[in-house]
Amino acid sequence: MKTEDPMFFVQYEKYFVGHKGKLTEVNKLSSVLATLPDKENITRKWVRSQKLNFKKQQVQSIVKVVQYADQNIVWPKTEIVDQEVIVTNRPTITTQLPSLEENRLFELGAASKGASKTSVTLAGYIKDSKTGETIVGATVSSGVNNTVTTDGFGYYSITLPKGRHTLTFSSSGMKETRRQVQLNDDGKLDVELSGQVASLKAVVVVAEKNSNIKNTRMSVEKLTIKNIKQVPVVFGEADVLRVITTLPGVTSAGEAGTGFNVRGGSVDQNLILFNDATIYNPSHVFGFFSAFNPDQIKGVELYKSAIPEKYGGRLSSVLDVTSKEGNSKKVAGVGGIGPLTSKLTIEGPLFSEKTTFVAGARTTYSNWILKELPDERYRRSRASFYDANLNINHTLNPKNSFYLMGYVSSDKFRLNNDTTYEYGNYNWNIKWKHIFNNKLYGVITGGQDHYTYSVLSEENKLNAFKLGFSINQAHARAAFTWSPNNSHQLEMGFNSIYYQLDPGYYHPKSDSSLVVSRDLQHEQALENGIYIGDRYSINSNLSINVGLRYSLFSYLGPYNVYQYAPGIPRDTTTIKDTVGYNKNKVIKTYQSPEYRISVRYAFSENTSVKASFNTTRQYIHMLSNTTIVSPTDTWKLTDGDIKPQQGMQWSAGLYRNLKNNSLETSVEVYYRTMKNVLDYKSGARLILNQHIAADVISARGKSYGLEMMIKKVSGKLNGWLSYTWSRTLLRQDDPLAGELINKGEYYPASFDKPHNVNFIGNYRFSHRFSISSNIVYTSGRPITLPVAIFELGGTQRVYYSERNQYRVPDYFRADISFILEGNHKV
Repeated sequence: MKTEDPMFFVQYEKYFVGHKGKLTEVNKLSSVLATLPDKENITRKWVRSQKLNFKKQQVQSIVKVVQYADQNIVWPKTEIVDQEVIVTNRPTITTQLPSLEENRLFELGAASKGASKTSVTLAGYIKDSKTGETIVGATVSSGVNNTVTTDGFGYYSITLPKGRHTLTFSSSGMKETRRQVQLNDDGKLDVELSGQVASLKAVVVVAEKNSNIKNTRMSVEKLTIKNIKQVPVVFGEADVLRVITTLPGVTSAGEAGTGFNVRGGSVDQNLILFNDATIYNPSHVFGFFSAFNPDQIKGVELYKSAIPEKYGGRLSSVLDVTSKEGNSKKVAGVGGIGPLTSKLTIEGPLFSEKTTFVAGARTTYSNWILKELPDERYRRSRASFYDANLNINHTLNPKNSFYLMGYVSSDKFRLNNDTTYEYGNYNWNIKWKHIFNNKLYGVITGGQDHYTYSVLSEENKLNAFKLGFSINQAHARAAFTWSPNNSHQLEMGFNSIYYQLDPGYYHPKSDSSLVVSRDLQHEQALENGIYIGDRYSINSNLSINVGLRYSLFSYLGPYNVYQYAPGIPRDTTTIKDTVGYNKNKVIKTYQSPEYRISVRYAFSENTSVKASFNTTRQYIHMLSNTTIVSPTDTWKLTDGDIKPQQGMQWSAGLYRNLKNNSLETSVEVYYRTMKNVLDYKSGARLILNQHIAADVISARGKSYGLEMMIKKVSGKLNGWLSYTWSRTLLRQDDPLAGELINKGEYYPASFDKPHNVNFIGNYRFSHRFSISSNIVYTSGRPITLPVAIFELGGTQRVYYSERNQYRVPDYFRADISFILEGNHKV
């Protein structure tokens, strides 16, 4: 029903028509028609089609109800406020029209039970009226200075004085709605928001207006699936990670990879989560596609600084990807067939609305494109992948909900009919959410994350081999959120990760192979963390987030530890002893506090400044001789020789919205320091190296930069323009390395790109047709080149420049796409 349509509702068995702020009592069909702006057929059709839901009676049309109205009963008191009709008495008969919800008075809690209270807490879920899915980041407000937002479960909690209030519920792309509530005691109120069919002049494509001004945390980028699908991509496959690299402070690790660098951090310093599961390799086909099916994504959040205290284990950023929960109203599906991939997602209720599911899968048939390549080696190659995801959510009762998630991705690539590469992620977890009361709830999570890769060569039967690596982590978490009042929201909890790592194996593929088996020692470790944080709103202008996280890492046996001679460079020739440790024996322990502080001061409704400081620790390291995420990358746990990475970041920013919040601007500066970052000796061997500590170098790093962004969030033309100037420099900080890089001075990191410009533009011609463009310019990345050739002892030698002394040429790319959407009919 359109917003200009009239409202019909019942109170005390009397009948009203509300239209454009006027309330008229009616008792027959002619009276209804007389109150409406015209008497044409469309009006008669509307009146006859509306239904009333009578208690203990059959559903009847308005025509019949009005004909039998009792004209002798006194009409109840009503009032009109701000063009909204407010009925002050509780109705005994309700209609199914959404407009009635805004006009009825919800009386929550027994007055006798809450007699001693001066303030009460209202809590509940905000959901999509079409699908029944909860809405993350929706706002609930009662007045200018009393606003809360829903969490990752779509749950809100707001404390108000006892009495009557008008609450406003809103979310991006949804129609705003209000509720009249009489609060006598703590109560629950779930609200559904309906989609807003906006004109082209009011198309909103990003988060809630001025949320960038109000949000306490800085350097947080939020994306919806609409944002992701607006960016042009190869072969029409929307890609989450490609969109991430268009944001300020984020650079692409390479054109052929899905790794990304955030504010001078290496690709392994990003914690990538999918429904709280750790994804070690988020790519398909060596980085050609991301591992996330866009049809299943609900939202994406990237934290570049002011990382919440509940996250730990990585130095640079957290990328949190969440999937849909499932349509509780009906079974629905979406699918697609493209030049390279096909996909299908189905969601809906399972037996009842209390249980929902989402199941999706995607696969490729890309071999045909390889056959078209000019190189014979590639024409004989094969590539395939698939990924699948299943979510089942069950609401046991208003206080208990369960969430089950399973995810799998698998890749297989055969090069020139010789070497076959296989890798995949396998993840599952289960969550239990329990609401203790309106102010406190907790979430218990347990699960397992697994990543493995293998390289298989069978062309030569005598040398046929299989090489592989795997990492497995079992995790448990407990998180609690307590909102004692609207000024404070405390988050506290703990998490634990048990690592089991197979650093590598090399086995003969068949009995005829002459390959000698090699197996590196398996590694085990336990990482624990506890945290507490408070979001404190001092007043409407000033708010602060203060958090503390304490991490404890233990490297465990069984393991044979090589002891190197003290004071001299580590090498296989300097090993003086080997010490064996039994199962679960603690070999080495590291522990440290991590501080998370952020402050926001709002000068006005459209201008604010923010600052943050945070420290981080990382106990796992990626070993890679490339700048992108590769399937042959391995991981190494912190031990007695390789220390945990340490990071510290200061950042500040100015945010201002213009033109009624339709134009968002921001300027941020940051400075980061890093310790114990791994770099490699010249000619280092990273695969199947039992003495990896002798080939890596501990480095100290610093990164600093300026980020600017202009974002247009409404209208036919929308998108953003971002510019980043940054530097990332490393310096050897390892006296036992035995090799001096760049004479001990700072040198550019391999992903140091000083200038980055990104433009994303989308112009919508109609509700179905639009055009999008993506323009990228970046500085060339550093590279080490040979600068001379000479002979020594009859052998030709190559002399290389200093580490990363030169740069590849600057990079420029422009993409454009034409988008034709469906007709939006089910």
